[in-house]
Amino acid sequence: MALLFYHLPFLPFLFLFLHFIASLSSPTQNLNDTLSFSFPLTSLRISPDVKVQTLSSSLVAGANKHGTRRLARPNSGSYNYKTTFKYSMALIVALPIGTTPQTQQMVLDTGSQLSWIQCHKKLAKKPPPTASFDPSLSSSFSVLPCNHPLCKPRIPDFTLPTSCDQNRLCHYSYFYADGTLAEGNLVREKITFSRSQSTPPLILGCATDSSEDKGILGMNLGRFSFAYQSKISKFSYCVPTRRTKPGVSPTGSFYLGQNPNSHGFQYINLLAFPQSRTMPNMDPLAYTLPMLGIRIGAKKLAIPMHVFRPDAGGSGQTMIDSGSEFTYLVDEAYNKVREEVVRLVGPRLKKGYVYGGVADMCIDGNPVQFGRLVGDMVLEFEKGVEITVPKDRMLADVGGGVHCLGIGRSNMLGIASNIIGNFHQQNLWVEFDLANRRLGFGKADCSRAAV
Repeated sequence: MALLFYHLPFLPFLFLFLHFIASLSSPTQNLNDTLSFSFPLTSLRISPDVKVQTLSSSLVAGANKHGTRRLARPNSGSYNYKTTFKYSMALIVALPIGTTPQTQQMVLDTGSQLSWIQCHKKLAKKPPPTASFDPSLSSSFSVLPCNHPLCKPRIPDFTLPTSCDQNRLCHYSYFYADGTLAEGNLVREKITFSRSQSTPPLILGCATDSSEDKGILGMNLGRFSFAYQSKISKFSYCVPTRRTKPGVSPTGSFYLGQNPNSHGFQYINLLAFPQSRTMPNMDPLAYTLPMLGIRIGAKKLAIPMHVFRPDAGGSGQTMIDSGSEFTYLVDEAYNKVREEVVRLVGPRLKKGYVYGGVADMCIDGNPVQFGRLVGDMVLEFEKGVEITVPKDRMLADVGGGVHCLGIGRSNMLGIASNIIGNFHQQNLWVEFDLANRRLGFGKADCSRAAV
């Protein structure tokens, strides 16, 4: 999901801005049949001091009228690329954008659709804000005019606010939950991997007024996501464990295209809901998983399976998101988890302490002792697929000697969904097989996988 970003402790990348499916035709330019390239990923440290304030637009924007259609993906060539990234709380990809390329840092976010970059004209006497993109230096850059279909949508599912600016260009704006405004123009631009290899022109946001200096690489199921527009059939990543020496960030791996480790993956099919147009709390563009339950230690928690499936209004949807740091559960599931944790370690929990406004299972004591008392946590899915969170990775260091269970209440965020964040994806290959609408999981030592 996306963020107000680099200041949020739990949900750094959840946006309030879009359900962005419109009737623009897909790019027709194909990538070369064999495409191989690389670019760096870096990490971003987020301050643990500011409480959670933003939500995913795709979670709260309401049902998308066309979101129930299965979009026919464009034909793709062999799209094979691997790079490494450093991980703290966020995955930051450095993309070569434009012609000639300018490197831009963007949050890898499987929970949002519109990709956007920071655009500022570089002035000779004044240095640009961070490494922002200068449109005047790219020969492939173009801005969408006011009469473009995206700027004057004829269907109700285009909820990104657009207007015509003083230059007759398509202007967009959106607010984060704390009132922060990000705005700019909708544009077309290429991702240029080499002199001979680039994507087709992609629809991007070119932010000229934002409090943040990083962009977003939207990777959900929408037709305006980077994955769809670039004709990628699959992508995968491996998030390493956070524990490392002071000042050293662990390194993970990221693939576009075929992952050579996939022979050992277990796959589950993504859920689809033809009735989602009548489900106001449903995000039809999210990666929705068939979750069955949760185990803590040897105990299967008494959580009915329907808690993890959308009800008639879409509440209860379970999705996986690289842009959310922690996992969030609806009340019925969260309360059962908390009840078991209290039973096992109750006296050791910090009384009256709620981290980030959403998580209240925190301790001042030794996290190793907590793990011994609680044991492993297992998220159960269809086909016997499981995500195991080992007891030594149950707690996150949130600063000041405090450690918290990496789970928050989703209703405190104003949403009614279950979200599996990257904290519970450590040492796990996660493959998004878009062509077959399924997800693959494979256990790994992600620090080694990056070598």
